[in-house]
Amino acid sequence: MKNMLKPFIFFSLVITSCNGQRESVTAIKVNSQKTEYATVMDEDYKYWYGEKYAQRPDKYLQVSEYIRITFQDSKGNLWFGTNSEGVVRYDDKELKYFSIKEGLSGNQVTDITEDNYGNIWISTNAGISQYDGNQFYNYKITQSSCNNKVMSIYNDRNGQIWAGSFSGLSVFTGFQFVPVEISKEFKSAIMTITEDTKGNLWLGTDKVGAYKYDGSTFEQIIPEGRQEDKSVTSIVEDKSGNLWFGSMMSGISKYDGNTFTNFNIENKIENNEVWTIYEDKLGNIWFSSEGYGIYRYQNGILTNFSKKQKLPLHAVQTIFEDKQGRFWIGGGNGLYRMENNTFINITKNGPWKRDNC
Repeated sequence: MKNMLKPFIFFSLVITSCNGQRESVTAIKVNSQKTEYATVMDEDYKYWYGEKYAQRPDKYLQVSEYIRITFQDSKGNLWFGTNSEGVVRYDDKELKYFSIKEGLSGNQVTDITEDNYGNIWISTNAGISQYDGNQFYNYKITQSSCNNKVMSIYNDRNGQIWAGSFSGLSVFTGFQFVPVEISKEFKSAIMTITEDTKGNLWLGTDKVGAYKYDGSTFEQIIPEGRQEDKSVTSIVEDKSGNLWFGSMMSGISKYDGNTFTNFNIENKIENNEVWTIYEDKLGNIWFSSEGYGIYRYQNGILTNFSKKQKLPLHAVQTIFEDKQGRFWIGGGNGLYRMENNTFINITKNGPWKRDNC
């Protein structure tokens, strides 16, 4: 289903006087502390994994109790966005935590990107932070102090920074974030932003499907079979040019430009709640399924990785392969690394490198 929407012109938009007020603070380096391993019994784990696998590492030992996003910058540093402790940077030597105490705009981190100058941009529940390696610069996207929850941040091929929030789409002008009008009727949160190989910008919303922006017009695309649930939680273009759309309640859809192929509880997967999609270096597609770990789509075959592989993440939010070929999985109950189809719990103490197992 496609609807053409009229184009917009960036700088003819109304800009409120409160937008773009930048605050700067000095970032403080915080080292990780050594702790001892501990395990606790958990009723939720008994339900999902059984009595023999009802133990998990102490939440205080985990990098964070809930990992939402993983990103690797141009210097090779890994960044882990958490649900309540800000962002964690790992430089192959130590972990450093940055929260509101160190100048971050909010402690719930939803997305991370890097601009063309090496600055790290972080979207949070309270606005957007730009980090230059020494200092944070914080931006609000609306006048309202209670309506600055930003879900996605993206640097496109032209170096333009975009932000998706519960207030819609915003673009960075170099000094501030200004709202972009998608349509007069548009009332939806933007959950994810990405760019395809042709340079089109794609937006996933919580209520009205996906939008493709080609530089002049917005086109609405609602995956087929989404009569009730039109949410799009994540979008990935694979190496073959297919687009993949995740959803809150309708599984995952593959779009080849003409037709949709849907994977849901009626045919292939165990739960229709899909929050993250990722393509690895070999071209395999990975995605989450709430309560059932992750799935890999390889040569037309779906394989589930969850209970049998002892992945104690019943809510997966991030899947990522780094430059070293390490495969990271994060979500509720922390951070894990996948090796030889099994999962290693990554704590504040490690193991971090392949030779440190």
